[in-house]
Amino acid sequence: MAEGGRDPQPGDLIEIDRPGYQHWALYVGDGYVINVTPVDEGAPSLLVSTTSVFTKKATVKKQLLKVVVENHTWRVNNKYDRSRTPFPVKEIIRRAEQWIDREVPYDVLTSNCEHFVTMLRYGEGVSDQVTKVVLGTTAAVGGILLAGLATAVVKGLFGDSSKRERKYY
Repeated sequence: MAEGGRDPQPGDLIEIDRPGYQHWALYVGDGYVINVTPVDEGAPSLLVSTTSVFTKKATVKKQLLKVVVENHTWRVNNKYDRSRTPFPVKEIIRRAEQWIDREVPYDVLTSNCEHFVTMLRYGEGVSDQVTKVVLGTTAAVGGILLAGLATAVVKGLFGDSSKRERKYY
């Protein structure tokens, strides 16, 4: 059973906690999910993300949820239902099954596992993971630039006391 106690229903998005990121799959029923996997399936799950990032391609697989989850925590997370309307369940499953065993492009920023399953459920690929990383990086860089600007302004107004020779009489 999922973390939080909700059993998945066909068409549900499954969020799986992996070290440093979340992997996403689409539940299709009878214990199976459809998800993107690296073209080199022999890699352990921690390397799966790394392999896909560097190869720029992935394969769509139908696998048992328990195999995909391994020993990680997971949950049903249809969080985008608040802002998007999902397709009817039969349409979600039909859309998902047509991709099984096909190779797809993979890019961590524009075409990752979350983009893939949200495209199946809503017709639009979205990824909060990417948004959070991009916004966090932008905020960090902005903070560094702002601190540098503030330092320059203070030095401009009051001079750089570290370079000024001090005279004591």
